[in-house]
Amino acid sequence: MSVSRRVRFYLAGIAAFAGLCIAAPVQAGTVALTFDDLPVFGPYKTAAEGQEVTTKLLAGIKRNHWRAIGFVNEIQLDARDREARIALLRQWLDAGLDLGNHSYSHLSLTHTPVEAYIADVAKGETVTKQLLAERGRKESWYRYPYLETGPTLAIRHTFESWLATHGYRTAPVTMENSDWEFAEPYSDALAHGDTAKATHIRQAYLDFTAHIVPWYQLAARQLLGREPAFVFLLHASRLNADSIDQLAAIFKKARLKSVTLAQAMKDPAYKIADNYAGPDGDEWLTRWSLTLHKDLPYGSLPTVPADIAAYDAKLEAAPAGK
Repeated sequence: MSVSRRVRFYLAGIAAFAGLCIAAPVQAGTVALTFDDLPVFGPYKTAAEGQEVTTKLLAGIKRNHWRAIGFVNEIQLDARDREARIALLRQWLDAGLDLGNHSYSHLSLTHTPVEAYIADVAKGETVTKQLLAERGRKESWYRYPYLETGPTLAIRHTFESWLATHGYRTAPVTMENSDWEFAEPYSDALAHGDTAKATHIRQAYLDFTAHIVPWYQLAARQLLGREPAFVFLLHASRLNADSIDQLAAIFKKARLKSVTLAQAMKDPAYKIADNYAGPDGDEWLTRWSLTLHKDLPYGSLPTVPADIAAYDAKLEAAPAGK
Protein backbone atom coordinates (compact mmCIF):
# COMPACT_ATOMS: atom_id res chain seq x y z
CA MET A 1 0.00 0.00 0.00
CA SER A 2 1.05 3.63 -0.39
CA VAL A 3 3.75 4.78 2.03
CA SER A 4 1.65 7.87 2.80
CA ARG A 5 -0.96 5.59 4.41
CA ARG A 6 1.41 3.87 6.76
CA VAL A 7 1.97 4.38 10.46
CA ARG A 8 5.59 3.94 11.45
CA PHE A 9 6.44 1.75 14.41
CA TYR A 10 9.70 1.32 16.29
CA LEU A 11 10.89 -2.27 16.69
CA ALA A 12 13.92 -3.48 18.57
CA GLY A 13 16.79 -5.40 17.07
CA ILE A 14 19.36 -4.39 14.49
CA ALA A 15 19.70 -7.02 11.75
CA ALA A 16 22.75 -9.23 12.01
CA PHE A 17 23.41 -8.60 8.34
CA ALA A 18 22.83 -4.85 8.40
CA GLY A 19 26.47 -3.89 8.01
CA LEU A 20 26.92 -6.23 5.07
CA CYS A 21 23.73 -5.01 3.41
CA ILE A 22 24.56 -1.35 3.70
CA ALA A 23 28.11 -1.68 2.47
CA ALA A 24 27.86 -4.04 -0.49
CA PRO A 25 27.27 -2.21 -3.81
CA VAL A 26 25.55 -5.21 -5.43
CA GLN A 27 22.87 -5.17 -8.14
CA ALA A 28 22.60 -1.37 -8.22
CA GLY A 29 20.67 -0.11 -11.22
CA THR A 30 18.30 -3.07 -11.48
CA VAL A 31 14.60 -3.65 -10.89
CA ALA A 32 12.42 -6.75 -10.85
CA LEU A 33 9.00 -6.02 -12.33
CA THR A 34 6.12 -7.83 -10.69
CA PHE A 35 2.45 -7.72 -11.66
CA ASP A 36 -0.30 -8.56 -9.17
CA ASP A 37 -3.90 -9.73 -9.57
CA LEU A 38 -3.64 -11.91 -12.67
CA PRO A 39 -5.21 -12.72 -15.03
CA VAL A 40 -6.36 -9.05 -15.09
CA PHE A 41 -6.64 -6.33 -12.46
CA GLY A 42 -9.88 -4.38 -12.43
CA PRO A 43 -13.33 -4.98 -13.87
CA TYR A 44 -13.76 -7.32 -16.81
CA LYS A 45 -16.78 -9.50 -17.48
CA THR A 46 -15.39 -12.02 -19.94
CA ALA A 47 -12.10 -13.62 -20.89
CA ALA A 48 -12.39 -11.83 -24.22
CA GLU A 49 -12.17 -8.49 -22.41
CA GLY A 50 -9.25 -9.81 -20.38
CA GLN A 51 -7.58 -10.97 -23.58
CA GLU A 52 -7.40 -7.42 -24.89
CA VAL A 53 -5.53 -6.26 -21.80
CA THR A 54 -3.31 -9.36 -21.64
CA THR A 55 -2.30 -9.16 -25.32
CA LYS A 56 -1.31 -5.52 -25.06
CA LEU A 57 0.44 -5.94 -21.71
CA LEU A 58 2.51 -8.92 -22.84
CA ALA A 59 3.40 -7.25 -26.15
CA GLY A 60 4.70 -4.23 -24.24
CA ILE A 61 6.67 -6.40 -21.82
CA LYS A 62 8.27 -8.20 -24.76
CA ARG A 63 8.94 -5.00 -26.70
CA ASN A 64 10.79 -3.48 -23.75
CA HIS A 65 12.67 -6.68 -22.87
CA TRP A 66 11.24 -6.84 -19.35
CA ARG A 67 11.81 -9.88 -17.14
CA ALA A 68 8.53 -10.08 -15.27
CA ILE A 69 6.47 -12.28 -12.98
CA GLY A 70 2.70 -12.24 -12.53
CA PHE A 71 0.96 -13.13 -9.27
CA VAL A 72 -2.33 -14.95 -9.68
CA ASN A 73 -5.66 -14.77 -7.85
CA GLU A 74 -7.30 -17.97 -9.07
CA ILE A 75 -10.74 -16.82 -7.95
CA GLN A 76 -10.76 -14.90 -11.22
CA LEU A 77 -10.80 -18.20 -13.10
CA ASP A 78 -14.13 -19.29 -11.61
CA ALA A 79 -16.47 -18.26 -14.41
CA ARG A 80 -18.31 -19.88 -17.31
CA ASP A 81 -15.35 -19.12 -19.60
CA ARG A 82 -12.89 -20.73 -17.17
CA GLU A 83 -10.71 -22.39 -19.81
CA ALA A 84 -10.34 -19.13 -21.71
CA ARG A 85 -9.31 -17.41 -18.50
CA ILE A 86 -6.75 -20.13 -17.78
CA ALA A 87 -5.46 -19.57 -21.31
CA LEU A 88 -4.61 -15.99 -20.31
CA LEU A 89 -2.21 -17.38 -17.69
CA ARG A 90 -0.69 -19.77 -20.23
CA GLN A 91 0.13 -16.77 -22.39
CA TRP A 92 2.32 -15.36 -19.61
CA LEU A 93 4.28 -18.60 -19.51
CA ASP A 94 4.39 -18.83 -23.31
CA ALA A 95 5.95 -15.35 -23.27
CA GLY A 96 8.80 -16.69 -21.12
CA LEU A 97 7.55 -15.03 -17.94
CA ASP A 98 6.91 -16.50 -14.50
CA LEU A 99 3.81 -16.94 -12.35
CA GLY A 100 3.41 -16.87 -8.58
CA ASN A 101 0.74 -17.26 -5.92
CA HIS A 102 -1.19 -14.21 -4.70
CA SER A 103 -3.72 -16.30 -2.73
CA TYR A 104 -6.98 -17.57 -4.17
CA SER A 105 -9.26 -14.68 -3.23
CA HIS A 106 -6.91 -11.83 -2.23
CA LEU A 107 -7.58 -12.11 1.49
CA SER A 108 -6.15 -9.84 4.16
CA LEU A 109 -4.01 -11.68 6.71
CA THR A 110 -4.77 -8.84 9.11
CA HIS A 111 -8.47 -9.69 9.08
CA THR A 112 -8.47 -13.45 8.35
CA PRO A 113 -7.73 -16.29 10.80
CA VAL A 114 -4.41 -17.81 9.81
CA GLU A 115 -5.86 -21.30 9.26
CA ALA A 116 -8.43 -19.92 6.80
CA TYR A 117 -5.74 -17.80 5.16
CA ILE A 118 -3.50 -20.83 4.63
CA ALA A 119 -6.40 -22.76 3.11
CA ASP A 120 -7.06 -19.88 0.72
CA VAL A 121 -3.40 -19.71 -0.35
CA ALA A 122 -3.33 -23.49 -0.91
CA LYS A 123 -6.47 -23.23 -3.03
CA GLY A 124 -4.79 -20.47 -5.01
CA GLU A 125 -2.05 -22.75 -6.33
CA THR A 126 -4.33 -25.33 -7.98
CA VAL A 127 -4.18 -24.19 -11.60
CA THR A 128 -0.97 -22.16 -11.54
CA LYS A 129 1.01 -25.03 -10.06
CA GLN A 130 -0.23 -27.34 -12.82
CA LEU A 131 0.56 -24.87 -15.60
CA LEU A 132 4.12 -24.52 -14.33
CA ALA A 133 4.49 -28.29 -13.89
CA GLU A 134 3.54 -28.75 -17.55
CA ARG A 135 6.73 -26.81 -18.33
CA GLY A 136 8.88 -28.65 -15.80
CA ARG A 137 8.79 -25.73 -13.38
CA LYS A 138 7.64 -25.20 -9.80
CA GLU A 139 5.64 -22.43 -8.20
CA SER A 140 8.03 -20.80 -5.76
CA TRP A 141 6.98 -17.18 -5.09
CA TYR A 142 4.24 -15.79 -2.88
CA ARG A 143 3.06 -12.18 -2.78
CA TYR A 144 1.03 -11.05 0.23
CA PRO A 145 -2.23 -9.29 -0.72
CA TYR A 146 -2.11 -5.69 0.51
CA LEU A 147 1.46 -6.53 1.65
CA GLU A 148 -0.08 -7.49 4.99
CA THR A 149 2.22 -10.07 6.61
CA GLY A 150 0.27 -10.64 9.83
CA PRO A 151 -1.05 -8.69 12.82
CA THR A 152 1.16 -10.59 15.30
CA LEU A 153 4.52 -12.31 15.07
CA ALA A 154 2.91 -15.62 16.07
CA ILE A 155 0.51 -15.44 13.11
CA ARG A 156 3.24 -14.32 10.77
CA HIS A 157 5.57 -17.14 11.84
CA THR A 158 2.79 -19.72 11.50
CA PHE A 159 2.10 -18.69 7.94
CA GLU A 160 5.74 -18.28 6.96
CA SER A 161 6.43 -21.78 8.29
CA TRP A 162 3.69 -23.06 5.96
CA LEU A 163 5.23 -21.13 3.06
CA ALA A 164 8.68 -22.62 3.68
CA THR A 165 7.31 -26.14 4.01
CA HIS A 166 5.55 -25.77 0.66
CA GLY A 167 8.57 -24.38 -1.17
CA TYR A 168 7.60 -20.71 -1.33
CA ARG A 169 9.66 -17.57 -0.92
CA THR A 170 8.08 -14.21 -0.17
CA ALA A 171 8.18 -11.68 -2.98
CA PRO A 172 8.87 -8.35 -1.23
CA VAL A 173 8.25 -4.86 -2.60
CA THR A 174 10.79 -2.05 -2.44
CA MET A 175 9.27 0.28 -5.03
CA GLU A 176 5.68 1.01 -6.08
CA ASN A 177 3.66 3.75 -7.73
CA SER A 178 0.15 3.33 -6.28
CA ASP A 179 -0.97 2.24 -9.73
CA TRP A 180 -4.18 0.70 -8.36
CA GLU A 181 -5.43 4.16 -7.39
CA PHE A 182 -5.17 5.31 -11.01
CA ALA A 183 -6.15 2.04 -12.73
CA GLU A 184 -9.83 1.78 -11.89
CA PRO A 185 -10.59 5.48 -12.55
CA TYR A 186 -8.83 5.06 -15.91
CA SER A 187 -10.88 1.98 -16.82
CA ASP A 188 -14.08 3.67 -15.62
CA ALA A 189 -13.45 6.76 -17.73
CA LEU A 190 -12.87 4.60 -20.80
CA ALA A 191 -16.00 2.55 -20.06
CA HIS A 192 -18.02 5.76 -20.07
CA GLY A 193 -16.44 6.98 -23.30
CA ASP A 194 -14.70 9.89 -21.59
CA THR A 195 -11.38 9.75 -23.42
CA ALA A 196 -10.35 13.22 -22.25
CA LYS A 197 -10.67 12.17 -18.60
CA ALA A 198 -8.88 8.89 -19.30
CA THR A 199 -6.03 10.79 -20.96
CA HIS A 200 -5.79 13.11 -17.94
CA ILE A 201 -5.67 10.14 -15.53
CA ARG A 202 -3.02 8.34 -17.57
CA GLN A 203 -0.81 11.45 -17.76
CA ALA A 204 -1.22 12.05 -14.02
CA TYR A 205 -0.18 8.43 -13.45
CA LEU A 206 2.94 8.78 -15.56
CA ASP A 207 3.85 12.09 -13.91
CA PHE A 208 3.42 10.54 -10.48
CA THR A 209 5.56 7.54 -11.45
CA ALA A 210 8.27 9.84 -12.81
CA HIS A 211 8.46 11.44 -9.35
CA ILE A 212 8.02 8.40 -7.10
CA VAL A 213 10.75 6.29 -8.75
CA PRO A 214 13.58 8.73 -7.91
CA TRP A 215 12.06 9.20 -4.45
CA TYR A 216 12.53 5.49 -3.76
CA GLN A 217 16.08 5.67 -5.10
CA LEU A 218 16.80 8.61 -2.77
CA ALA A 219 15.13 6.85 0.17
CA ALA A 220 17.20 3.73 -0.40
CA ARG A 221 20.44 5.68 -0.58
CA GLN A 222 19.55 7.52 2.61
CA LEU A 223 18.68 4.26 4.38
CA LEU A 224 21.32 1.88 3.01
CA GLY A 225 23.98 4.14 1.54
CA ARG A 226 23.25 2.72 -1.92
CA GLU A 227 20.47 1.53 -4.18
CA PRO A 228 19.53 -2.14 -3.84
CA ALA A 229 18.04 -4.23 -6.61
CA PHE A 230 14.48 -2.94 -6.43
CA VAL A 231 11.33 -5.05 -6.63
CA PHE A 232 8.57 -3.01 -8.23
CA LEU A 233 4.88 -3.69 -7.57
CA LEU A 234 2.54 -3.14 -10.52
CA HIS A 235 -0.84 -4.62 -11.48
CA ALA A 236 -1.98 -6.40 -14.63
CA SER A 237 -4.26 -3.52 -15.56
CA ARG A 238 -5.51 -1.81 -18.68
CA LEU A 239 -3.71 1.33 -17.50
CA ASN A 240 -0.33 -0.41 -17.42
CA ALA A 241 -1.05 -2.15 -20.73
CA ASP A 242 -1.58 1.29 -22.26
CA SER A 243 1.46 2.80 -20.52
CA ILE A 244 4.24 0.21 -20.91
CA ASP A 245 6.46 2.22 -23.22
CA GLN A 246 6.22 5.37 -21.11
CA LEU A 247 6.95 3.38 -17.93
CA ALA A 248 9.96 1.85 -19.64
CA ALA A 249 11.21 5.33 -20.50
CA ILE A 250 10.90 6.34 -16.83
CA PHE A 251 12.92 3.31 -15.74
CA LYS A 252 15.52 4.04 -18.41
CA LYS A 253 15.88 7.63 -17.21
CA ALA A 254 16.32 6.29 -13.67
CA ARG A 255 18.99 3.89 -15.00
CA LEU A 256 17.05 0.83 -13.87
CA LYS A 257 17.48 -2.33 -15.91
CA SER A 258 14.92 -5.13 -15.73
CA VAL A 259 16.03 -8.38 -14.05
CA THR A 260 14.18 -11.43 -12.77
CA LEU A 261 12.83 -11.54 -9.24
CA ALA A 262 15.29 -14.31 -8.42
CA GLN A 263 18.18 -12.13 -9.60
CA ALA A 264 16.99 -9.14 -7.57
CA MET A 265 16.66 -11.25 -4.43
CA LYS A 266 20.39 -12.06 -4.53
CA ASP A 267 21.00 -8.51 -3.31
CA PRO A 268 22.18 -8.77 0.33
CA ALA A 269 19.75 -6.02 1.32
CA TYR A 270 17.05 -8.69 1.37
CA LYS A 271 18.87 -10.35 4.28
CA ILE A 272 18.07 -7.40 6.53
CA ALA A 273 15.81 -8.63 9.31
CA ASP A 274 12.13 -7.80 8.95
CA ASN A 275 10.40 -8.32 12.29
CA TYR A 276 7.36 -6.20 11.66
CA ALA A 277 3.98 -7.38 12.92
CA GLY A 278 0.90 -5.20 12.73
CA PRO A 279 -2.04 -4.19 10.56
CA ASP A 280 -0.20 -2.13 7.94
CA GLY A 281 0.86 -3.31 4.50
CA ASP A 282 4.33 -1.77 4.51
CA GLU A 283 6.82 -2.15 1.68
CA TRP A 284 10.27 -3.35 2.62
CA LEU A 285 12.17 -0.04 2.72
CA THR A 286 9.78 1.00 5.47
CA ARG A 287 10.30 -2.33 7.24
CA TRP A 288 14.08 -2.01 7.03
CA SER A 289 13.91 1.56 8.33
CA LEU A 290 12.24 0.19 11.46
CA THR A 291 14.89 -2.49 11.90
CA LEU A 292 17.72 -0.01 11.37
CA HIS A 293 16.06 2.80 13.37
CA LYS A 294 16.59 5.22 10.48
CA ASP A 295 14.00 7.54 9.00
CA LEU A 296 13.01 7.70 5.34
CA PRO A 297 12.52 11.13 3.67
CA TYR A 298 8.72 11.11 4.04
CA GLY A 299 8.61 14.90 3.84
CA SER A 300 9.39 14.77 0.12
CA LEU A 301 7.18 11.76 -0.66
CA PRO A 302 5.01 12.44 -3.74
CA THR A 303 1.28 11.98 -3.21
CA VAL A 304 -1.45 10.78 -5.56
CA PRO A 305 -3.36 13.80 -6.96
CA ALA A 306 -6.45 14.56 -4.88
CA ASP A 307 -8.86 14.28 -7.80
CA ILE A 308 -7.57 10.81 -8.69
CA ALA A 309 -7.71 9.61 -5.09
CA ALA A 310 -11.27 10.92 -4.76
CA TYR A 311 -12.33 9.24 -8.00
CA ASP A 312 -10.87 5.92 -6.85
CA ALA A 313 -12.51 6.20 -3.42
CA LYS A 314 -15.88 6.88 -5.07
CA LEU A 315 -15.54 3.77 -7.22
CA GLU A 316 -14.57 1.63 -4.22
CA ALA A 317 -17.58 2.90 -2.28
CA ALA A 318 -20.05 2.24 -5.10
CA PRO A 319 -22.24 -0.89 -4.84
CA ALA A 320 -21.07 -3.85 -6.90
CA GLY A 321 -22.18 -3.64 -10.51
CA LYS A 322 -22.81 0.12 -10.39
